[in-house]
Amino acid sequence: MTGFWITLIILLVAASVLFVSAGWRQRVASSGDRDRLNTDFYQQRLRELERDEEEGVVAERPEMVRELQQTLLTDVPDAHAARIHHSSRWVLLPGVVVLLVVSVGFYLKTGGLGQLAGWVTVQQEYPELRARVMDPKAAPLTMEELARLQLGLRTSLQNDPQNLNDWTMLGRLGMVLNNATNASQAFQRALQLAPDNLELQQDYAEVLTRSSDPQDNRQANVMLKDLLKRDHSNIRTLSLLAFNAFEQQQYDQAIGAWQVMLKLLPVGDKRITMIERSIEQAKTDAGQQNSHLALTVNLTPQAEKMLPQGGVMYISVSDGVSPVPVAVKRLPLSHFPLSLTLDDSNAMMPDRLLSAQHQVQVRVRISRDGSANPQSGDWFGLSAITPWDGHQQLAVEINQQQP
Repeated sequence: MTGFWITLIILLVAASVLFVSAGWRQRVASSGDRDRLNTDFYQQRLRELERDEEEGVVAERPEMVRELQQTLLTDVPDAHAARIHHSSRWVLLPGVVVLLVVSVGFYLKTGGLGQLAGWVTVQQEYPELRARVMDPKAAPLTMEELARLQLGLRTSLQNDPQNLNDWTMLGRLGMVLNNATNASQAFQRALQLAPDNLELQQDYAEVLTRSSDPQDNRQANVMLKDLLKRDHSNIRTLSLLAFNAFEQQQYDQAIGAWQVMLKLLPVGDKRITMIERSIEQAKTDAGQQNSHLALTVNLTPQAEKMLPQGGVMYISVSDGVSPVPVAVKRLPLSHFPLSLTLDDSNAMMPDRLLSAQHQVQVRVRISRDGSANPQSGDWFGLSAITPWDGHQQLAVEINQQQP
């Protein structure tokens, strides 16, 4: 920062010196030009008089020379005029002040002094931020601190462009900060330094997979297939390939990759449940699922006697673990027993389909005023948590009253 200010001051001083010297040279040059023109005119007239005298045109040449000399002397400025001319150099001072003020003001307005100060601050914080991110026991960095670390890392790489570890870190920071462009560029530079590094290739493929550009997705698919040929049992490659295929609606390819993963994962691995749900989701999106829940609803005699006029029946299906329903259906009260069917069209959210569940629990409630929220006095029934393969038939009896 000190070097910047020194450079700025030198440039301003140099500009001021050039401004003053240019003005002064012009003033001196103007005076010199006037004297030179007068002298040239005097010499020219003398030559003309000599020529005229030789030709006999004039007879009083000495008198005319004296008049010419008198005219030349008349054009020489007196001492007072010289003093005025000498003091006029201070006229340049306001121009120097205007030059300095305009230059500094224009830079402060458009020169990015605030960004420069922020960059200097980041450079000072960079060693500490880097040490924190490398220390597993240190407090995790906030998103703002990660952004400052990324800026410091980019500056550091300007001085050390062959640092493979820093390019890799920069790419992963770009992924964390959701900056796909920076992440992609960083991994490309890293792969130039280590083209056969499997982990770097997987990182780069993941960035391409996350991209919203279909061309990037296709490039990722090609990369991952090549990696899979080198190591057909790599879990991360299979996972990335399955996700990329699913996002491109290549459901058969996604299902195949997930099924291979299920064979490779050890029994009890926490990822198995998630992969099974992903397979069911892919089958549903591909139209390969034909699952539906057949439901029969009955009332106890006591509940039947207390049916409200104009009541509404709410049927909700959950997985028995999360209280958030997977599917919901709303019906006006009618005759009982009631038979109906629920499927994925009744799903609450597109990413939690009924067909993707492995167990279900059904709750049926009669609302007296049509409210979606349970109220004291409402009658309801609840089924047991039942394993479900997509084709079971369940029965629910409304036999309880909301406290």
